[in-house]
Amino acid sequence: MTTSSHPLVARARQLADRLLAPNAETVDRTEVPAGHIAAVRRSGLLGLGAPEAYGGAAAPAPVARQVAEILAGACCSTWFVQTQHHTPVAALVKGAPAVRERLLGPMARGELLSGVAYAHLRAFPRTPVRVVRERGGWRFDGTVPWYTGWGLNDVMLLAGVTDAGEALFAFTEAREQPGLRASPPMRLVALTAARTVALELDGLWLPEEAVALRTPYERWAAEDRPKTVTASPAVFGVAEAALALLDEGTAGPLRTRLAEVRDRAYALADEAAPHAHLDERLALRLRSFEVLGAATTAAVVAGGGRATALTSTAQRLAREGMFLLVQGQTAESRRAHLAALAS
Repeated sequence: MTTSSHPLVARARQLADRLLAPNAETVDRTEVPAGHIAAVRRSGLLGLGAPEAYGGAAAPAPVARQVAEILAGACCSTWFVQTQHHTPVAALVKGAPAVRERLLGPMARGELLSGVAYAHLRAFPRTPVRVVRERGGWRFDGTVPWYTGWGLNDVMLLAGVTDAGEALFAFTEAREQPGLRASPPMRLVALTAARTVALELDGLWLPEEAVALRTPYERWAAEDRPKTVTASPAVFGVAEAALALLDEGTAGPLRTRLAEVRDRAYALADEAAPHAHLDERLALRLRSFEVLGAATTAAVVAGGGRATALTSTAQRLAREGMFLLVQGQTAESRRAHLAALAS
């Protein structure tokens, strides 16, 4: 079976063509509706990488990447909400048995949608969220600067740093509760529709059985680094959507450049060890941004004055492209990107 013929790729295309793309401009100006998330749940895409034993599809990485490209190119806001779910699924697969047996099946089957509240760990040695032992469980204090999917997610994977320098990940319900308060939804230049808030933690207590993972911060950071230097499939998906707005004479050369970067980035992801070729992966990530910028700019230029209307697909894709420049950004990737822009 080829990647393009995989049933989940076909479902993603159907979802994109029939629901996401036709409503993308409306969603962009409002918010991701519950109906979009219900459709994603029914599609089976939330179980994309989950083990079959728990009701998932255990799809290979090329399938997951193609699904991400399709969804991001159709409606980046909906893609961004549902993509948060796959990290908690992966954490459960490797996590503590108690929480895995309680949550992995419902999450693999799409009965529960999870968000993530852990990007702040990349700010270390700053510790925006601190975790201490209390009453046989764990107390969380601090601020989660970004949490996406508020009001849509059922659960969240929350992380903080312990006094012993461990990264600790635990699950809790994605709702206001004692010790957890959400800000009003953020107004952003792009993906406001994804319902992003900040979370204030003031003594949120979670039991030991909610913990999925405790590991030395340095070990977690080493495992996390490949994710932050690798080109995102969403970048390729949004770029392809922008190229679809152009005539072939303009799109052709850009499509060739895009394919070259994508093919090499995906080849490294599939063939190399997780921590191999990290410098080249980062260089390819930056090149993917270059092509994305060229593609979305060309779409705006080709659209002329009409491209500045909020009903224009071109301007939406350009703003989504700007968002993707900083999504998953770290100090390392920021320095490398700025250096590349200045050279």
